[in-house]
Amino acid sequence: MKKLYLILILLLPHLGSMAQKKVSFSTIPDTTIKSRVWILSGVTVATYGAGLAALNTAWYKGYPRSGFHFFNDMPEWQQMDKAGHIFSAYFIGKYSREMWRWSGLPRKKQIWIGGLSGFAYQSVIEVLDGYSSEWGFSWGDMGANAIGSALLISQELVWNEQRIQLKFSAHPERYPDPVLHNKTNQLFGSSFWERTLKDYNGQTYWLSVNLYSFRKESHFPKWLNVAVGYGAQNMIGGRDNTWTDEHGIDRDYSHLQRIRQFYLSPDVDFTKIPTRKKGVKVIFQVLNMLKIPAPTLEINSQGRVKLHPLYF
Repeated sequence: MKKLYLILILLLPHLGSMAQKKVSFSTIPDTTIKSRVWILSGVTVATYGAGLAALNTAWYKGYPRSGFHFFNDMPEWQQMDKAGHIFSAYFIGKYSREMWRWSGLPRKKQIWIGGLSGFAYQSVIEVLDGYSSEWGFSWGDMGANAIGSALLISQELVWNEQRIQLKFSAHPERYPDPVLHNKTNQLFGSSFWERTLKDYNGQTYWLSVNLYSFRKESHFPKWLNVAVGYGAQNMIGGRDNTWTDEHGIDRDYSHLQRIRQFYLSPDVDFTKIPTRKKGVKVIFQVLNMLKIPAPTLEINSQGRVKLHPLYF
């Protein structure tokens, strides 16, 4: 990885002379600048390589390797993991597409290169899963990856904007029962960030729709969105709530009924808030991956309805 950065540094002065015309660093050009294409290609390779190395350390370390194999995980985790795959492919593709605007490549090339990057990155992860004894190559995950990328690419091609965005929210779940506390620490980790990324019980994935984009003759504020969310609770294992602990004791928590949750809530599209400051625009792009805390209506698979004064 260090060699790649060194090569990029050495090449930068020469690549600069390849540009068709001089433009400021922050300008989005209307023609292709080859030096920027090379730079973005290098940055993409370096970033993906570093990301996969970090993932290998954080996720696969401690699990034995195996021969490549397939695994059907569609019935697991109330499909919350599939929602995560859709979101990740969409999120990676979205910001890669934004990054490739800087290259000046033709619009459709930017969309396809950026949009497919999320699917490509997730596919590499899926291959790594295929060599792990704990998991396996999942066609369900691959399908979810394709959905996330397709949602991004199709909107860019048809509307040249993201009228329907995927967003994420999470809150730490508490497990006061000592047996559950120990089990969930093993499954989801003990730190705040581990819990945020791994504990599906505290996650919600949202489809956030911009109203003004669909009804531009209306009086809706340009930034107003309506979001539909999906979550699940009471999941102590992929398929059920029974397990054998490290002492060989069988644990049965089947009395915790695994439920699906559906949400409806107002939201904000930060990219529709006008600003001339480029730094603020970047911040707004990042904030747009998160669903803002707001009053939320919940309906779960048990038929119960609940109004949250503020939900994240």
